Amino acid sequence: MAIATLGGSAALALPKPAAKPASSEGRKLFTFLCMVFGMFMAILDIQIVSASLAEIQAGVSASADEISWVQTAYLIAEVIMIPLSGMLSRVLSTRWMFVISAGGFTLMSLMCATSSSIGEMIVWRALQGFIGGGMIPTVFASAYTIFPPAKRSTITPIIGLVATLAPTIGPTVGGYLTDLFSWHWLFLINVVPGIFVTIAAYLLIDFDEPNLGLFGNFDWAGLAGMAGLLGCLEYVLEEGPNHDWFDEDAVAIAAVVSVVAGLLFFWRAFTAKEPIVDLRAFADRNFTGGCVFSFIMGIGLYGLTYLYPVYLARVRGFSALQIGETMFVTGICMFVTAPIVGRLIGKVDPRWMMAAGFAGFGIGTWWASYITKDWDFAELLVPQILRGVSMMTAMIPVNNIALGTLAPARIKNASGIFNLTRNLGGAVGLAVINSVLNDRWDLHLSRLHEAVTWSRYRANETMSSMMGAYSSLGSDAERAGMKQMSMMVRREALVLSFGDVFLILTFLFVGMACLTPLIKRPNPAMAGGGGH
Repeated sequence: MAIATLGGSAALALPKPAAKPASSEGRKLFTFLCMVFGMFMAILDIQIVSASLAEIQAGVSASADEISWVQTAYLIAEVIMIPLSGMLSRVLSTRWMFVISAGGFTLMSLMCATSSSIGEMIVWRALQGFIGGGMIPTVFASAYTIFPPAKRSTITPIIGLVATLAPTIGPTVGGYLTDLFSWHWLFLINVVPGIFVTIAAYLLIDFDEPNLGLFGNFDWAGLAGMAGLLGCLEYVLEEGPNHDWFDEDAVAIAAVVSVVAGLLFFWRAFTAKEPIVDLRAFADRNFTGGCVFSFIMGIGLYGLTYLYPVYLARVRGFSALQIGETMFVTGICMFVTAPIVGRLIGKVDPRWMMAAGFAGFGIGTWWASYITKDWDFAELLVPQILRGVSMMTAMIPVNNIALGTLAPARIKNASGIFNLTRNLGGAVGLAVINSVLNDRWDLHLSRLHEAVTWSRYRANETMSSMMGAYSSLGSDAERAGMKQMSMMVRREALVLSFGDVFLILTFLFVGMACLTPLIKRPNPAMAGGGGH
């Protein structure tokens, strides 16, 4: 076996096929696009099952409590792999890291499609998320190491578009596949593209060499701490809003484990010779600021992808397919905006672009705060356009500010942390949104119950109208009318709570827009990672 020396330590190199150096810009770009497609599949699969959980539940004979784990298992496993991938890609090299991730993701997708019980499905989904999660930060790291700053105006819009578009269109794609074929195709659709990406990665990627010597100092205690911290934290955030938080024993235990594991992880991060995650990247002010903005971006990305479908399903009664068609506007706007932002990124101060993006987010959620029970495609059009345009306008500069000026040697590790913040932002955002939605719903229900009394002429008039509509039921007409009025009150309270959540998000996004001057403007000449 050949001997490779990286960072002063000798390491055995993994075998690799004879390949010409990736000196051609065209070959580099093609290789990178194959990697991006793999990342697209991994991110898409977070949300692709969300519109088809009922069909999966019937197919694997799961209970209502169990079926949510089809999504939760994937998220918990993926969030552990994302920061771990930096260390693994240094040990194995970008080629082998990506080959294992893409090949394992493809195999686990096939196993998910063949699942006959909820237990099997949860195991395969967890492995799918864990193995496939390594592709996401590896693509981000490669974008800033194999391409010089002059090429960033082309490359960064691609990864920004994929990272935001995939979860946005996930429910749409899932709805179409389940409606046209069956839920099995949510996973089978990954098989052929996954094989292609795996082969392409094996034959084309030659950006760096493995350093197996790092295994000698692998921090297993730090890995256990990180897995406990992130896995239990994700569980608390996913299950807490549905089980009154710490009133549920499992949630309370997971919270305690997360805190203890977090203490272990941070202790090892600062004392281990080769920590699982190198936190020194946070010494860079722009990287730290970029992670904060990425966290809030995760709230906007995953929070709004959740809120609109919930409103359309519970208030408007839309099917999964109708919801996907309504939400597709955002995806179209992202496609249109990405190349425009790519052109502007080298000409306009990225801080102003970030401010414009978050301000646009704020305007969109402020517009949506006036939501009523009658809102449909037309009324949601402007908020969705603002969301799609703003997502791209903010996302691409955030990526460049966080990763674009780091030294190449630090990008692999930093990319894992940076991508983790976006996923954690989404998890925290969904937990907070669910809690606020439920709390405000209860508040508005109590207020409406106080307001809707028989002393009100309008209440009596509505009740009389409903009893007339159910007159064919005879003596049951009054009971049916009362039930219908109660449902109306609950619906109005729910709509009011949606408006409250959108208003809170408005303050959050506008506040972030006001904080952009605190970011130091990056100097393009300092950007790390020219081509190799």
